[in-house]
Amino acid sequence: VQPVVSGGGLVQAGGSLRLSCAASRSAFTRNYAGWYRQASGNQRELVADIASDGRIQVADSVKGRFTISRDNGADNDMIHLQMNDLKPEDTGVYYCALLRYGRTTYTWGQGTQVTVSS
Repeated sequence: VQPVVSGGGLVQAGGSLRLSCAASRSAFTRNYAGWYRQASGNQRELVADIASDGRIQVADSVKGRFTISRDNGADNDMIHLQMNDLKPEDTGVYYCALLRYGRTTYTWGQGTQVTVSS
């Protein structure tokens, strides 16, 4: 079972994109949800995450531009990453990370490519 990621694509600098991650309530807890990214040649890094109590942390490089949010549903929760004022350095593959019941390591969704042209 994996989170299902949608969104991503090609956008010009200054533009916006919204990523979404669908989390089945039967598989994933609400304890943690995060968005990470990996640029070519770099390690995967945290972009933003949200805990069950609503605490949010955001990477300094995207503060004021990216927003993480969560919509809780009966069968599926949606975790969104709204990305505004995109910059070429935001280019990379973006991943959603969730926790399955009974596990302490993340389950990763399929990556989605975000490309920002200058």
